[in-house]
Amino acid sequence: MVYLVLHNIRSVHNVGSIFRTADAAGVEKIYLTGYTPAPTDRFGRRRKDFTKVSLGAENSVAWECRKDIHPLLRELRAKETRIIALEQNPRSIDYRKARVKGAVAVIVGNEVNGLPKSVLTHAETIAEIPMRGKKESLNVSVAAGIFLYAIRQSEG
Repeated sequence: MVYLVLHNIRSVHNVGSIFRTADAAGVEKIYLTGYTPAPTDRFGRRRKDFTKVSLGAENSVAWECRKDIHPLLRELRAKETRIIALEQNPRSIDYRKARVKGAVAVIVGNEVNGLPKSVLTHAETIAEIPMRGKKESLNVSVAAGIFLYAIRQSEG
């Protein structure tokens, strides 16, 4: 079982794209934490800018908003869900070495600042996608897709 936690992601388009990829990769549920935009606005209306990118994946993947990520991560750990953060960090391992058995929650974060240290302390594993060019990182939706498919391969 794979869960996805999107923490403080600013871009509606990135979040919509991640929903679409999560649907394709068979993600069980997406948690939107912090100020990550939801598929609906504050009045519960569907966001057209979101649906344009997600192609309606918010209707096929379960999702939930949580303002504070820390209680969510404690809940997931209590349910024996392994927490993996996708982040550049001195503790990170190559994403291809991350092995998944059982339930896992993958956390991806803010496009500029990444995941805060307070969130990384909850992660059993911090995985990183090596960069070979001059750019320091990938778009968060691209990185999430690469990692989701990599862990799906490692399940078997």
